[in-house]
Amino acid sequence: MASPRASREIGTLFGSELWWKNYYPEIEGHGYRLRPRYHPEWNPSWRISGRDFFAVEDGQPLLSRGVMDATCLRDDRQVILKRVLVGEEQHELKIARLFSSSELRGEPRNHCVPLLDSFELQNVHNEKLMVMPSLRPFDNPPFQTFGEFVAFFSQICDGLGFMHEKNVAHRDCTANNIMFDPSGMYPKGFHPIKINRCKNFKRNAKRYTRTQRPPRYYLIDFGLSRQYSSRDALDEPLRGGDKSAPEHQHGGPCNPFQTDIYYLGNLIREKFTQKYHGFEFMEGLVAEMTHEDPAKRPTIESVIMIFSVIRSSLSTRKLRSLITSRRDPGLINAFRLSKHAIRTILHILLRKAPIPDT
Repeated sequence: MASPRASREIGTLFGSELWWKNYYPEIEGHGYRLRPRYHPEWNPSWRISGRDFFAVEDGQPLLSRGVMDATCLRDDRQVILKRVLVGEEQHELKIARLFSSSELRGEPRNHCVPLLDSFELQNVHNEKLMVMPSLRPFDNPPFQTFGEFVAFFSQICDGLGFMHEKNVAHRDCTANNIMFDPSGMYPKGFHPIKINRCKNFKRNAKRYTRTQRPPRYYLIDFGLSRQYSSRDALDEPLRGGDKSAPEHQHGGPCNPFQTDIYYLGNLIREKFTQKYHGFEFMEGLVAEMTHEDPAKRPTIESVIMIFSVIRSSLSTRKLRSLITSRRDPGLINAFRLSKHAIRTILHILLRKAPIPDT
């Protein structure tokens, strides 16, 4: 007998997607419409058009079992629905509600992803759906200038500092859990699965640069986050996206706030200083943030203070300079530099700041 996987028509719903199809009407009743792929009466468009399933909008499958894209019927806004457990020992919804509370949500330094809504579904026990804005990975598209990087790092340090002030350790502030609000850079949106395509999948998504329309960056995913009585707390390690923290190799309780500093420093090391030319100005701070001894790492307040000195030392010319990859041949970088020179002149004429803060 053929297995369910073997009998599934190529391009149609995976087993993990059937859950969303089954709840399509109820989710729509709460004000959120899933893509046509999940409509109970969906008929794959490629059966009629003859096109390949991967080349059409409704052929794009869900990428993560517990996360779904949707459109808010009230304002046509793209949102994300996330299945989360509820109960005394479940922290994600609790932390999200804390930073989306009326007291904290308007704070400029609050860079926790906003919780727009949450609701239960009938016959689904111990679980809720969280509703959050649709975001993009922090480095997609890649950063073009050092000023864009400076704006990014300043915001994320502020955001992590705000969490730490509330005695909340993120515990997984790694590359996958830092994103940005694309509403300015991508005013017409983009497809939630193939994010470089437009919503109807007919062409590439139109976008602006970070310098033209500065984005706001967010920390997401509070599944491992915890609130403590103080920042001197010790806790058993919870290994998230980055499993390289020295204190996690030895076992035993450690300070999660110090580990947050390591995660952020290691992100900068892996995604910037090792990957691109010209980030020597970050190497000293990164070395401190990733110190083998957690107790010798700076607090987030110290990171912010040190970086403010670094930031003020960077010339306008440096801030507007193009970030070039260590992997790209010189000829490619030369071509990109010529295009960047024209773009920079336009930014200057339009009085776009070299550090595009929101």
